Amino acid sequence: MKNVFKDLSSININDKVEKKGQHDYLSWANAWTLAKQNFPDVQRIVYESEETGLNYFTDGNSAYVKVGIIIDSLEHIDYLPVMDFRNNALPLDKVTSMEVNKTIQRSTTKAIAMHGLGLNLWSGEDIIQTTPTPKQTKKKGEKIELVINTDNWAKVLKYISANKELGLPKIIKMLEGKYKLKATIKKELSKHV
Repeated sequence: MKNVFKDLSSININDKVEKKGQHDYLSWANAWTLAKQNFPDVQRIVYESEETGLNYFTDGNSAYVKVGIIIDSLEHIDYLPVMDFRNNALPLDKVTSMEVNKTIQRSTTKAIAMHGLGLNLWSGEDIIQTTPTPKQTKKKGEKIELVINTDNWAKVLKYISANKELGLPKIIKMLEGKYKLKATIKKELSKHV
């Protein structure tokens, strides 16, 4: 029996690696070709949201895709945010079918990499790049808009965790004294109560 990871990770991809800005990458077409040449039965699954029927998922603020690659009955799944050219997650209202398509292709390459092909291209990807959250200043009486993945969001989640017994309506009322809460934020907060 073949060892998929050993076989794919031993393939020299140096002549297929391209540069985009500061990043090296393996195009999805090259990754798929090499996977098919070595494992002709490889399959790709692009998952669709059961709620929307679309080929991406959303948390109400941004979007991500889910792609699975099956080789020899083993599926590796990759989740990847729909991003702009700077690799920043796009806000949901900026997501286009073209950006989703590009993300599916990138996610395909990453899922193949989990089987071994070109995995070293993602070394260090999990290192968090910390950039300080811009300080939101407000005038007296003005409310701050609550945004996910900010320092304020972390504080709110901590507050909710410590005060779950109050219930969602009372927590929302308390938070609205300080923050502007959009409907999508309220929905996200309800998941944490």
